[in-house]
Amino acid sequence: QVQLVESGGGLVQPGGSLRLSCAASGIIFRINDMGWYRQAPGTERELVATITRGDGTKYGDSAKGRFTISRDNAKSMVYLQMSSLKSEDTAVYYCNAGVITRNFAPLDLWGQGTLVTVSS
Repeated sequence: QVQLVESGGGLVQPGGSLRLSCAASGIIFRINDMGWYRQAPGTERELVATITRGDGTKYGDSAKGRFTISRDNAKSMVYLQMSSLKSEDTAVYYCNAGVITRNFAPLDLWGQGTLVTVSS
């Protein structure tokens, strides 16, 4: 079964840093774009950052200058380094990946989400 599993969420104080990780597992032929999205209570899911297989990046306005997305293709992982965290960054963060399975079927995968709480 092909799946994404996030880790690294938790409680952090305002101004602090946190690193999220996401691992893809299963029989995968190729992983294309990967990304992070977030959803706070009562709001719609929004883009945080995406990264192409060739390391091209795109950031949502809230992440620019504070967050950095990276990936390790050999390990099928994507990371989100977050710094200068604010209370408004509190949300469930979801990993997303465009995957081609070994049977050459395209899948749009989502992880189960990891909660980030920014509070003193």
